[in-house]
Amino acid sequence: MEEKILAPEAGEKEVISKNFIEMEIEKDLAEGVYDHVQTRFPPEPNGYLHIGHAKSILLNYGLAQKYNGKFNLRFDDTNPTKEKTEFVESIIADVKWLGAEFEDRLFFASNYFEQMYECAVFLIKKGKAFVCDLSAEEIREYRGDFNTPGKESPYRNRSIEENLELFAQMREGKFKDGEKVLRAKIDMASPNINMRDPVIYRVARMSHHNTGDAWCIYPMYDFAHPIEDAIEHVTHSICTLEFEDHRPLYDWVVRECEFENPPRQIEFAKLYLTNVVTGKRYIKKLVEDGIVDGWDDPRLVSIAALRRRGYTPESIRMFVDLVGVSKANSSVDYAMLEYCIREDLKLKKARMMAILDPVKLVIDNYPEGEVEELEVPNNLENEALGSRKVPFSRELYIEREDFMENPPKKYFRLFPGNEVRLFGAYFVTCTGFEKDEEGKVTVIHCTYDPETKSGSGFTGRKVKGTIHWVEAGSAKTVECRLYENIVDEEKGKLNEDGSLNLNPNSLTVLPNCLVEPALAEAKAYDSFQFMRNGYFCADCKDSQPGKPVFNRIVSLKSSFKLPK
Repeated sequence: MEEKILAPEAGEKEVISKNFIEMEIEKDLAEGVYDHVQTRFPPEPNGYLHIGHAKSILLNYGLAQKYNGKFNLRFDDTNPTKEKTEFVESIIADVKWLGAEFEDRLFFASNYFEQMYECAVFLIKKGKAFVCDLSAEEIREYRGDFNTPGKESPYRNRSIEENLELFAQMREGKFKDGEKVLRAKIDMASPNINMRDPVIYRVARMSHHNTGDAWCIYPMYDFAHPIEDAIEHVTHSICTLEFEDHRPLYDWVVRECEFENPPRQIEFAKLYLTNVVTGKRYIKKLVEDGIVDGWDDPRLVSIAALRRRGYTPESIRMFVDLVGVSKANSSVDYAMLEYCIREDLKLKKARMMAILDPVKLVIDNYPEGEVEELEVPNNLENEALGSRKVPFSRELYIEREDFMENPPKKYFRLFPGNEVRLFGAYFVTCTGFEKDEEGKVTVIHCTYDPETKSGSGFTGRKVKGTIHWVEAGSAKTVECRLYENIVDEEKGKLNEDGSLNLNPNSLTVLPNCLVEPALAEAKAYDSFQFMRNGYFCADCKDSQPGKPVFNRIVSLKSSFKLPK
């Protein structure tokens, strides 16, 4: 999260520019406001986390690490209507995968329900909360708007004794859902509408994923969240900008509940990616309609989907660092995320040979029945990855796009009469080809020059093209999946009716790709560079032993460049 700026003069020390949150924390520590730093990531378990949440996770965890503090994972599970254990488990997995270590500090807001109830009773006794009989619609009407002050509820001046009795009866289940609420008594004329006697408890007969049917009243988020932070001794409650207008209420709750050394809220800008789907209701509909195969479909940008597609924690951390921390909302091009995964994988992964659209190549002058083992480097940019042996024979497969009958200018791959290098093998010259009845090329014929074997030191002539291949007898058939954005980028994300404008080509399934033998042993999440085709990862759901399914993580090339 830090930006390092090298001083212009040689010998000068490196200058580190801190983001505004770090400045605030260091000021608090210097002034003795806090003697430690405690942060938290507080998701609501009503869906899977997405790339924007990764920024919050890594920011909160990074701040705790930087100041030798602690980081909590806490579920804000105060709304049981949409919460599921499935979502809890997926979030825990995501946070661990990103490397944000919360040790034994896994908490649930629902574990504090009794303390929250006691806080509400405490506020009633102070004359700071009252039971209100107005309906939700009437409360909205009474609240007013930005131009009109609110009107006080006719129940605002109930006695403390009556409020205590009614609130106890709410807990006991003596009222219907929505019949009564508990409201904070603040200021109906406040310019901040959040401070106009907000609802802090509601009657709701809902079964809770953690507490079951123990409660029929539930606290509202704006009341529960500051209490949770205070109970856990959080010092800095880092949240996104939409909560800025809620900060006065946050401060009011911890102040009126008289917590010692209360936490403070600091807001930062959300992470927005261009043309991606992050809204939970949209993803839920995509899942329910069978357009995607789950919340972790590789076309989505949930953290689980990115992990399944083959993104690494390191690439996500790099991306979050590049985006930085600011107070201004902005959108980031998805190409930046792709840049980060390329940068992370390019020196780590073996460059393997896989043919996505195969056509047979026959070397007519190569000895029939002979198979030789050729040694090829795993990564030309990283010698430390070593080399491997691959079989080579008279019959191979190459990419269909690596041959053209009538090529345009500057086409340097195979065409009649042209010579190319087979990667790690020999020079071959195209002598002819065969077609089927529909005019589709089925076999390409070549001759090879035995003197040109890779590594032999041959310098007699040069060729402009190098193509990859797999040996026909040992090649394994696998399925590869190519992904595009799930929404149509040219037409925009949403249609006029508010529905998603889906890209019909977001998934291309290639069931008959041919790969070198070693790739058939790939296990879930194993990733490789497929030469000239991109980076691919073995799918964690659909791969079988000896029969992996490969997701393309990202293509090899992009026009994206980091801003200077």
